[in-house]
Amino acid sequence: MIELTLSYNEKPVQLNDIACNQEISVKYLEQIMAPLRIRGYVRTQKGSRGGYHLAVKPDKITLLDIVESVEGSIAPVSCVDDDDFCERANQCVTHSVWKRLKDAMTKELQAHSLEDLARDQEKLSAGS
Repeated sequence: MIELTLSYNEKPVQLNDIACNQEISVKYLEQIMAPLRIRGYVRTQKGSRGGYHLAVKPDKITLLDIVESVEGSIAPVSCVDDDDFCERANQCVTHSVWKRLKDAMTKELQAHSLEDLARDQEKLSAGS
């Protein structure tokens, strides 16, 4: 997603290029892009000069949006999202720990947009 952000408002980015730059397989990228496309964060352009674009402005997409799109809930245990999942949730001493952990991760992931990360990436690349 950072690669797409760095190319925002430019030509589409092909998965082969992202895979090469990030040293991950195209097959894995396809699996990641599918839920991001379904959620409306990316769009595809067909053809020989096709590829992927961000469908939403990079300052409007947070890390939480991406993680939840690809991975689902960030809750460390199921009962954090659904008290009915476990009949002991209201008696479990660790339930509140897991809830606080999810809240802390949510807060941190919401605090960073793709635009922020792209800016940081450019600084990091300029320094090396």
